[in-house]
Amino acid sequence: MDLSGLRRHEPLSITTASREAAVLAPVIERGGDAYLLFTKRAEHLGRHPGQMSFPGGGREVIDRTLNETALREADEEVGLRADEVDVVGRIDDIRTSSEYAVRPFVAVAPDREYVPDESEVAEIVVLPVAGLIDPANYESERRDHPQYGDHRIHFFHVDGYTVWGATGRMVVQLLELTTDWRMPPEVDRVVDPDADLPV
Repeated sequence: MDLSGLRRHEPLSITTASREAAVLAPVIERGGDAYLLFTKRAEHLGRHPGQMSFPGGGREVIDRTLNETALREADEEVGLRADEVDVVGRIDDIRTSSEYAVRPFVAVAPDREYVPDESEVAEIVVLPVAGLIDPANYESERRDHPQYGDHRIHFFHVDGYTVWGATGRMVVQLLELTTDWRMPPEVDRVVDPDADLPV
């Protein structure tokens, strides 16, 4: 994983959304290999329960910048302190189905034990980048989204976990900027809008 591509990337910004959020994608080196830290959202949460995500959340009035939002949320959710990380760049803002504009930051984080905030996080999951870029672990489908129309959904199945949704979109761009992996040009299937998700 070569993070220099992030430093050269000029990310797109969304400035028209009514609500702002930010996430932090922590990159961890373990045994000479790169890993990404995810959280599995608690089942009782109203939005996206049980889904895999990067630590993050909505911007609050105390946050001077969205970078501060991402760092504050990472500390609150998994105990990753701002003074422990090296933020190396960010990828494009994305608009979510919950009407947020989310700004994803990428940071190098230490390889240590992290403690989940059980009110928000069911589990902290560290997945190998080697598994994420394995073509056998990726699939995608196209369906009509009620808000966005024709929409491609990405699924990364690694170590018994599935990363998809907004986080899956972030992972696609992150991998394309930092590894040799490229999103396949064709989807695996086209499905009806109400078809079951493969998760």
